Amino acid sequence: MKKIGLLLTFFVLQGQLLKAQTIRYRASINIESGVLPFGLELQKKTDNTYQAYILNGSEKFQTDDASISNDSLRIPISLFDAEIIAKMTDKGLTGVFLKNKGRKSFIQVPFRASLGYNYRFVPTQKIANKNDLQGKWATNFINTTTQKKSFLVGIFEQKGNVVTGTFLTTTGDYRYMDGNRVGDSLFLSTFDGSHTFLMKAKIQGNKMTGKFSDSVLGFKNIEATKDDKAALPDVKKITYLKEGYDKLNFTFPNEKGEKISLSDDDFKGKVTVIQILGSWCPNCMDESRYLGPFYRKNKDKGLSIIGLAYEKNLDSEFFKTKMALIRKRFGIDYPLLQAGLNNSESATESLPMLNKVIGFPTTLIIDKKGKIRETHTGFSGPGTGKYYTEWVADFERLIDKLLAE
Repeated sequence: MKKIGLLLTFFVLQGQLLKAQTIRYRASINIESGVLPFGLELQKKTDNTYQAYILNGSEKFQTDDASISNDSLRIPISLFDAEIIAKMTDKGLTGVFLKNKGRKSFIQVPFRASLGYNYRFVPTQKIANKNDLQGKWATNFINTTTQKKSFLVGIFEQKGNVVTGTFLTTTGDYRYMDGNRVGDSLFLSTFDGSHTFLMKAKIQGNKMTGKFSDSVLGFKNIEATKDDKAALPDVKKITYLKEGYDKLNFTFPNEKGEKISLSDDDFKGKVTVIQILGSWCPNCMDESRYLGPFYRKNKDKGLSIIGLAYEKNLDSEFFKTKMALIRKRFGIDYPLLQAGLNNSESATESLPMLNKVIGFPTTLIIDKKGKIRETHTGFSGPGTGKYYTEWVADFERLIDKLLAE
């Protein structure tokens, strides 16, 4: 009788899902340092397929189409070699999150979701203390083994006990973090299939200490002080041409195996943006989401963009598959070239005229005469608010100036 009852419950829940146009869940995965919550939204496309979105703060991150087969729901996140597989139960969804690492091994952790997404860590409520977390925080992440410190700038917004924000670094931001203040503690999380971030910190006046998990396994210690003057080094001065070189040049294959060079006639006399990226890099995808439509708007004015992709392996079919996903997702129709492996050493070695490439993305802007006019390490995406808006304004102002020269 119990088996029949559970089976009937499954069919009732499946029927509700199949009838609903939109359904939301409060989802979570279990990582080494605790439970990481996030939002999950499914929008009906056909009887057995749904468009899935992962919810972090104000972002709805689009995955591939979710599908229902028998009693299972599968949500692929192909860009990041990840997926969620879950069964429907009388309490919602239960299953696993699979993270593929270079297609040689994968991490598997428990996944759960309950119907309704009304809160992140705890229900929304007003709190007595004012918005004391609002603003900028000078932050150090400390490696627990080497004790090496990495400097970041935390930027947070607080409304009652709801806190959102991100961390700015010289190699990109931590995208949309979302969470709650609970007493004298702050809990924040981000999940997008690539990032699995979980922060737990104790608040002591204008200081915070705690732990930050930046992967499924392991964590870093965190120390932060509220500081409205906190700032990063100038990201426009990190990468530059080495002495003895006056121009950037390279030759790499595209998806068809055709060799493309910066010195080709297609790019002569044009303003050219070089985007150093990887499909595995969420910050690169944020930049691609912006550059795709910007290129279509300006290509007839003399703008070129070339993407140099550094992927998890050098297999040409793997490269073609990943570039097809990027083109479809972000409407990219500028050249994407297979430049190397997904690390800064490979990027630096493949572009020997540059002093170094330390992060993805890195963007170089070249004028009509072939001179590098600006470099920019990292990318402050839309999750950073005004920092993204300021980057867009500066970028477009410089492009317009160079196009007019």
